[in-house]
Amino acid sequence: LIPISDPAIDFLVVKPGDVSVYVESGAADIGIIGTDVLRESGADVLEPLELGFGRCRLVVATPSGAAYPALQGGITPRVATKYPRLAQAHFAAAGRAVEIVHVGGSVEVAPLLNLAHWIVDLVDTGNTLRANGLVEQETILECGAVLVANRASQKLKLDEHQRVMQALG
Repeated sequence: LIPISDPAIDFLVVKPGDVSVYVESGAADIGIIGTDVLRESGADVLEPLELGFGRCRLVVATPSGAAYPALQGGITPRVATKYPRLAQAHFAAAGRAVEIVHVGGSVEVAPLLNLAHWIVDLVDTGNTLRANGLVEQETILECGAVLVANRASQKLKLDEHQRVMQALG
């Protein structure tokens, strides 16, 4: 619960992927979003505050015993993920060609069904990976909840933004 008793503050609950759209466009002044979703969106917003919850990591995982970081015979690996931009950027930065397969859910079953060789997905405890015979190979991004702000709103409503940040901090 946030102890803000300001009737001028309205709260709106939207899907995580929409938070950056509303904030970047100015339809919302501030929002709370996971860094995974924010980085995937590429939104041009400010990040004035890490909130200290929702900690997890975006990782590359493979079936246990699978070849990594390259497949034998020069095969281009297929990588299933909900994060195609982040996955492509990660592999490109390492100079590794991959084919990205964008899936909306149940990423961890993609190797079991031969949809992909590897996956890029969020991990907290790793239990879901282990349950599906997968092992973490490398971390792409440490994630957590952050407060994001519209650039213009941050300047125009600085006092209000600071009050919210103090209440959240």
